[in-house]
Amino acid sequence: MEHKTTKTDRFIKKFMNPFNQWLFLLMKLPAAWFMGVKVTLLNTEKSVVTIPYGWKSQNPFKSTYFAAQAAAAEMSTGILCSLAIYDRGKISMLITDMRAEYIKKVNKKASFTCEMGPEVFEMVQRAIDSGEGQTITMESIGTMPGDDGKAVVVSKFYFTWSVKAKN
Repeated sequence: MEHKTTKTDRFIKKFMNPFNQWLFLLMKLPAAWFMGVKVTLLNTEKSVVTIPYGWKSQNPFKSTYFAAQAAAAEMSTGILCSLAIYDRGKISMLITDMRAEYIKKVNKKASFTCEMGPEVFEMVQRAIDSGEGQTITMESIGTMPGDDGKAVVVSKFYFTWSVKAKN
């Protein structure tokens, strides 16, 4: 896996700046911005994205709306893809499939974690080297604090991302 650490560090530092992240979400993903989606951890290994429980993200059944969960989960995978393609030439990225498992009612702040950074960087490198589109299915696991304080899995999302280097 070849990537310039200084470039990825620059991307992370810029994106994790609260104002820059707020502006990005407002301009590019306004629904996620409105619901309160926030990237709380980002490195080349994993990302963690949170969604608060509240009127902006809840459904009529007093739980976090499935689409709010999907937005946070997608962000946890998409931000890793964005990091992997950052400053590596013209590379397109697109979701080609998505599926989800809803396990438990979400009535607290939820965190969505994707730990597939190394696999994404490898896939992007294959796309650059081969000139052909590549795909990867990324898992994001949603958790919330349980009554005992330990994390409880509430949902699992699987996003298939396609990347292609353009000439």
